Amino acid sequence: MALVAIVGRPNVGKSTLFNRLTKTRSAIVSEEAGTTRDRQYGKCEWCGKEFSVVDTGGWVVNSDDIFEEEIRKQVIIATEEADLVLFLVDVMNGVTDLDTDVAQILRRTKLPVILVANKADNNDMQYYAADFYRLGIGDPICVSAATGSGTGDLLDMVLDRLKDEKGETLEEGIPRFAVVGRPNAGKSSIVNAFIGEERNIVTEIAGTTRDSIYTRYDKFGFDFYLVDTAGIRRKNKVTENLEFYSVMRAIRSIENSDVCILMLDATRGIEAQDMNIFQLIQRNNKSLVVVVNKWDLVEDKSQKSINTYIEAIKGRMAPFVDFPIIFASALTKQRIFKVLETAKEVYLNRKVKIGTSKLNEVMLPLIEAFPPPSIKGKYIKIKYVSQLPNTQIPSFVFYANLPQYIKEPYRRFLENKIRENWQLTGSPINIFIRQK
Repeated sequence: MALVAIVGRPNVGKSTLFNRLTKTRSAIVSEEAGTTRDRQYGKCEWCGKEFSVVDTGGWVVNSDDIFEEEIRKQVIIATEEADLVLFLVDVMNGVTDLDTDVAQILRRTKLPVILVANKADNNDMQYYAADFYRLGIGDPICVSAATGSGTGDLLDMVLDRLKDEKGETLEEGIPRFAVVGRPNAGKSSIVNAFIGEERNIVTEIAGTTRDSIYTRYDKFGFDFYLVDTAGIRRKNKVTENLEFYSVMRAIRSIENSDVCILMLDATRGIEAQDMNIFQLIQRNNKSLVVVVNKWDLVEDKSQKSINTYIEAIKGRMAPFVDFPIIFASALTKQRIFKVLETAKEVYLNRKVKIGTSKLNEVMLPLIEAFPPPSIKGKYIKIKYVSQLPNTQIPSFVFYANLPQYIKEPYRRFLENKIRENWQLTGSPINIFIRQK
């Protein structure tokens, strides 16, 4: 999936445009310059095509403010990772020195750049956009992120520019297992252990891997692609923005995979960065296998210690807790074959098809014994359940007389009962309630 970065100087409306494109309100919008400091990541769908959008902070050059310096570094990283850049300028203020500095940096990149003149709220404002030709970026396209005017034409142009991007030539129908995790969790080491050769560079420096590397694995009855996700591009960036960079790099690998093997460092436990990547996996409806790596370095390997680890991991990742956890070591190759076997099982669980008669035979008595709570004196009755065909993940639809009154806790009850009766470990599930 293509990645589009929105860049520009502070207070030109980047977060407003991000919210408009992703149809969310996740980015904070304020008239105060420099409001956006953390990266926002979302998806945009237009004409049946989907691409990812990253909202960056305001691009500030030669600033004494420590936050603005960090934001500038993260913007540069975002543009290095993106397939296309939307360079936002403010048509009401015209060309500023900061716009010129940004344009000068963008002209040096090989990325396609679309110049977007924002805040063109009426036809008269569009005439002022001609001033931006002197930036040397190309024709400005006038939009109003606040009202949505012109954004359709902008999205058409984005899709047109992204058509030229050539994707990886990977065979269809072969599962893709992405090895993801924070820097220095042992991703490259475990991929090398899987394939039995030093194909990927491994060092103790966090972020040695530069790109997502696809490796075909067809040994011992397996046939799938292994994806080693990347860390930091250059060594001089190792200490800067590690969390943002690793998550940026993991985005595409997660989106293009079927099963994500999430690597945790046994010596450090589960941290905020691991949770960021886990949330990305959940948001993209990918299957999950958790591998606690570097288990050879842990002194206490008792069952009590293992149970403590499992409780801590599942406690942080709740309510989704039905996934396998494997304690392994890429260095000593302890249980690494079990990781592959489990990933294959989880992939097959993703493809499970359950007959309608069997579903109703098991689920309807459970629903009768524990019906949805009545609301406003109205009793909710679920009469029928079936699995939807041709879905990416197992999706079940329950037909009820009053579907609008069935709340999230009861949906989780239905999901848990399905998981108890059928082998769906590691795979996400969709539960839909529809009118009977």
